[in-house]
Amino acid sequence: MNEWNSSLPLSSLELIEPKEVEALAEANVHVLEDLLNWFPRRYEDRRRFDAFPVQVTGEPVCLRGMVVDSARKRFGGRRQFYEVVVEGSGDSLLSTSRITCRWFNMPYLHRMVAVGHEVVIYGKPKEQGSRMVIDHPEFEVVQDDEGSSVHLERIVPIYRNISGIPARRLRELLYEVVGRHELEWGEGRSPVFGDCSRGEMLRDVHFPDEMDKARFARRKFALEEFFLLQLRVLWRRQRFRSQPGRIQGRKTGLLRSFHESLPFDLTDAQKRSVHEITADLRSERPMNRLLQGDVGSGKTFVAMGAMILVVESGSQSALMAPTQILAEQHYLTFSKWLSPLGIRVALVTGSRKESDHLDLEGDPQIVIGTHALLYDNVNFTDLGLVVIDEQHKFGVTQRSKLIQQGTIPDVLVMTATPIPRTLTLTMYGDLDVSVLDELPAGRGKIITGMRQKPKVSDVTKFLREQLGSGRQGYIVYPLVEESEAVRASSAKGEVEKWTKRLRDYEVGLLHGKMKPEEKEEVMSRFRDNEIQVLVATTVVEVGVDVPNANVMVIYNAERFGLAQLHQLRGRIGRGPHQSYCILATDGKSEEGKRKLQILEKTTDGFRIAEEDLTLRGPGEVLGTAQSGMSDMRFVEFLADAGLVREARQLAEEALAHDPELEESPGLRKRVEESQRDA
Repeated sequence: MNEWNSSLPLSSLELIEPKEVEALAEANVHVLEDLLNWFPRRYEDRRRFDAFPVQVTGEPVCLRGMVVDSARKRFGGRRQFYEVVVEGSGDSLLSTSRITCRWFNMPYLHRMVAVGHEVVIYGKPKEQGSRMVIDHPEFEVVQDDEGSSVHLERIVPIYRNISGIPARRLRELLYEVVGRHELEWGEGRSPVFGDCSRGEMLRDVHFPDEMDKARFARRKFALEEFFLLQLRVLWRRQRFRSQPGRIQGRKTGLLRSFHESLPFDLTDAQKRSVHEITADLRSERPMNRLLQGDVGSGKTFVAMGAMILVVESGSQSALMAPTQILAEQHYLTFSKWLSPLGIRVALVTGSRKESDHLDLEGDPQIVIGTHALLYDNVNFTDLGLVVIDEQHKFGVTQRSKLIQQGTIPDVLVMTATPIPRTLTLTMYGDLDVSVLDELPAGRGKIITGMRQKPKVSDVTKFLREQLGSGRQGYIVYPLVEESEAVRASSAKGEVEKWTKRLRDYEVGLLHGKMKPEEKEEVMSRFRDNEIQVLVATTVVEVGVDVPNANVMVIYNAERFGLAQLHQLRGRIGRGPHQSYCILATDGKSEEGKRKLQILEKTTDGFRIAEEDLTLRGPGEVLGTAQSGMSDMRFVEFLADAGLVREARQLAEEALAHDPELEESPGLRKRVEESQRDA
């Protein structure tokens, strides 16, 4: 058989053993195309290896050497580690090319790598005493008969592990498949390769002669992946817009009364967003809009305006928040501003049902709640608008379940996490986007400072000065309680110490393991200034609005992500007072220090989001919860704005030419399958 079809089952290939077919199936690799799409995650140029390091550079190295010593050791009770000493061939009288490799709690490794083995190792070195050490390096044992095989003396692909198939065997399988056969590609390929041969691109992406060829091929396959992703979101957008919507928002009397009751003017960005939402509500097609704004930019008041318009149109609105604290904060805010206008507001959470009106007045016009809105038999009479706050905290199914409680309601999703433009196009390409890119007037400036191992006495003195001026503060820790596995401070472990240091003031504790009623009591007392200092975990990351709080001290700040630190910092600077954010770190991680230095320089969430994208890469920024993102093969290219725009343009052109994809049934099938999965 000289030609293979891309849909050929792997079980029909003699070169793959039955037990390997089973292992591949566990990794969702069933047909030939799946195997060819198991792209390398990186490459090692084994034509030349790095020199054995004599000092830390912060970059991973690829080394070749001989195992000259090994030992199994214990530390801290039952925990074990296995270490080997690898020696290179470049020893001299002045230096020795040696490095120690360690693996923790992997005792079986002594059977895989031992004295006398020649190995290739990859990892990031660090100094430990007088030794250079790599913890948990990737490794491969060199075999005697290899010569210039697929594993050495070339640019070697490194694949994601498949349990049950050694890395070397997987590489050999792909080498056989890529090198020996021309594939027939079924209909449904994307129009991104142009004049390039797909077979040639496959060879270059798996076993390139030069790194430039690998980069070019990877970019082509990334473009194909992004094209399909954009085609899916545009198809979804097209389908959503084709539904008959309801016309709302024509009456504006209540909205005018609301604006006149505010003691401040909305920002231009807020006004622009309200106008965009109003136009959507009045349209015959249903609204599907993302409201994106930095912390403190006033998204709540924009959402409030949208909900007022829907109430005056005679329909109900629902707002779903990810946490009880945030839902209760919204309920208090909405009740404060909307009850005087005669709008009935209700709260529904797992532990509370509450309303600001008597039951005899009628059904609530605005319902605010948590996931309880989905499961607590909330009987909406006519749900016309669904608002989802911090939408990335919810799954697709949860969002859909709330939306389905209405008859094609308008939908507004909000996020306080600024998202770079390329990720917005990819993640929310089916939504219209409104951006709040300015902060309300009268906000105090936030001064941010990184401090390495700050003295407790200095922090205490500074806190006392601010508390003495009538202000309040947060002290944030990464852990709820002490952990043997993680070297970091905890809120429960430190609260008593702060109570003693700040004995003239009331110190409270807030963390995610507390009962909902306990959390609400603490937050209520903090809002009322009965508690002056809140020792907390990241449970205060969103929704806590106490304008009098102007100090935040974040311990072990290097353990938090940039976006999370920015969200935490957003809890201060909400009033007119100058605010201070202290990022306390042990200073051991250079990467951690670089991250904190970014926060020192700017409070612009969109700039921080771009830096976060550069620093951690899109995979870490996105996480795996986003629908359609967890199985992406070329996540690193999401930072390539040109590539994302090109994919978008190709998808738009494809649908403009053939809106129903009738000329490309294979593509249509792939798009429809993705919609069912979502």
